[in-house]
Amino acid sequence: MLNVLAISLSSSSAIISGRVSLLPVEFTTLSYEMIFADISMIRSLVFTIQLTIIFTCIAMCMTIACAYPLSKKHLKGRRFIMLGIIFTMYFSGGMIPDYMLVMRLGLLNTRWALILPGAIGTFNVIIMRSFFSQLPEDLEEAAMIDGASDVYILFRIALPLSLAAIATISLFYAVGRWNGFQDSLFYITNHRLYPLQLRLNAIISNAMSIDIRLEGMEVVETQIPEAIRAGCIMFATVPILLVYPWLQKYFVKGVTLGAIKG
Repeated sequence: MLNVLAISLSSSSAIISGRVSLLPVEFTTLSYEMIFADISMIRSLVFTIQLTIIFTCIAMCMTIACAYPLSKKHLKGRRFIMLGIIFTMYFSGGMIPDYMLVMRLGLLNTRWALILPGAIGTFNVIIMRSFFSQLPEDLEEAAMIDGASDVYILFRIALPLSLAAIATISLFYAVGRWNGFQDSLFYITNHRLYPLQLRLNAIISNAMSIDIRLEGMEVVETQIPEAIRAGCIMFATVPILLVYPWLQKYFVKGVTLGAIKG
């Protein structure tokens, strides 16, 4: 990571000569100036942020709605349902049926093609179900005696005690969607709907030496593909890295809240 950052901030001559390791050599920000000058990169960044937020919210709602009932022992047929869910971890329709389904639903070249097909993950359902199963049954029984409904118990008892699990699984979904590349490569051909990873792939694939000129001056420096690629990688990586410290407080808060009320 430090090497990529150093390359993105080093001059072309230093990169070509192999003098860049963990620290920038002949410091320059030309790569980032080129990236931020590209309107398509900024548009892809904004679109990817919106896509990640919408996807994570929908995925968490579906995961909780599936996992919470399956954590109840009195649910009839829950083992059969769980086996059906686990079955999908080992066998799937395949790439071509997935594409045909998305096409027949009219989702090609829409943001929903990047949201709905992966809006619930089997592994995350299993984790969430296991966490719900570990919650004290006494709390639910006491609430039911007071006349609380299942929906009330879910929102007022189960979810507040599950913030640690919710934060963790939300992070799984967010990182997975942020780094998602294959589905957008299959389903999206409209350049205005390119997520950041697909835009990054296009830039890395087509990166060539580019002359950087200043007004009224001759060529100042030629940026080589390695510097451009490193800058793009950092541009796509840093935003999702900033999410980790923000969610860490919810890990601590969720565990503390569960300890107090448990």
